[in-house]
Amino acid sequence: MRVAVISESFLPTVNGVTNSVCKVLDHLAATGHEAIVICPDGGAPREYAGFTVHTVPALAYRQFPVGLPNPHVQRILARFAPDVLHAASPFLLGAQGIAAANRLGVPSVAVFQTDVAGYTRRHGVGLASSIAWRFVRWVHEGADLTLVPSSASQADLEGAGIDRLARWGRGVDLVRYHPNNRFAPATRALRERLSPDGEVVIGYVGRIAAEKQVERLESLRGIPGIHVAIVGDGPHVPVVQKQLRGMPVTMLGRLGGQELAAAYASFDIFVHTGTEETFGQTVQEAHASGLPVVAPRAGGPIDLVGHGVDGYLFSPADDRDLRSSVGALVADAPLRRRMGEAGRRGVLGRTWETICDELIGHYERVILDRVLAVEEPGVSAAPTPV
Repeated sequence: MRVAVISESFLPTVNGVTNSVCKVLDHLAATGHEAIVICPDGGAPREYAGFTVHTVPALAYRQFPVGLPNPHVQRILARFAPDVLHAASPFLLGAQGIAAANRLGVPSVAVFQTDVAGYTRRHGVGLASSIAWRFVRWVHEGADLTLVPSSASQADLEGAGIDRLARWGRGVDLVRYHPNNRFAPATRALRERLSPDGEVVIGYVGRIAAEKQVERLESLRGIPGIHVAIVGDGPHVPVVQKQLRGMPVTMLGRLGGQELAAAYASFDIFVHTGTEETFGQTVQEAHASGLPVVAPRAGGPIDLVGHGVDGYLFSPADDRDLRSSVGALVADAPLRRRMGEAGRRGVLGRTWETICDELIGHYERVILDRVLAVEEPGVSAAPTPV
């Protein structure tokens, strides 16, 4: 199979979109498929996993390169002659790629990963939520199939009038994120730093931006015997530091690889604070690490956290509920262990290999549907956005 991947984000930018794209490319290479990547020009490598990476001009916005529509996109696709287009979190660049694929008769799979309407609302970009959703609908109507990561995202897209939807989650590295990391030297050293007197370590991992609402950890102020550890970086760091001033907090900065795995293993409880998460990959990583998770009953975490089984879901707008959920786990070590074990069991079937095999099945589906649409009179393929 020949797969053209067009992504709004790619290396060296590291985020959920980039990570999932890299995992897909790794799997395509390992299973003998061919691929190319089209992404914004922000220092991207010339190739990845043996596949050529094509870049297009981009503008910088909030520390991220934003790819601009470019006539070169259709020429790249025409030369490569893909069997399918994979549009990762399509926005301006992805919309152009989907339109170009339709003109070339190539089926496309769009992966919904970013809540554009929520992002514009929170960051005050100036677009009303309804206008943002109209744009999202316009982009995804051109795709043969849109893959959504959670039941909440599916309901949002259905409410916006977008059809041809299917669920596709995210995988998790069960080897890198493992409860046994707790006994590794790096974890022990970090644990001594965070819990010198046996404090219960409450951890957060993720980008520190307005939509992540990390400052909500302030609601834990005054709970005895805790230490808060925050992994990540972003434009909201000064706000979070000011809000949490005077609390036992350690800012660990951005971590990756084994350092990140050691950080998870040094926690006792994982807290997810954002209410606009389309999936919640860090929740899966925490569960793989054997941690109980406290997260809002909103967005992706609804599908990932079993309330009272492997963690707690708190009322999204109620910081008192967040505090109460964390407090219950702080006070009960056996409960933390039981929920952590349940979380690990819950993600055992979500390896990246399994998830990417599902994705290839979706590719095969849209390719077959296109063939049937051509062969059967009166059956039309996906529309081409204007």
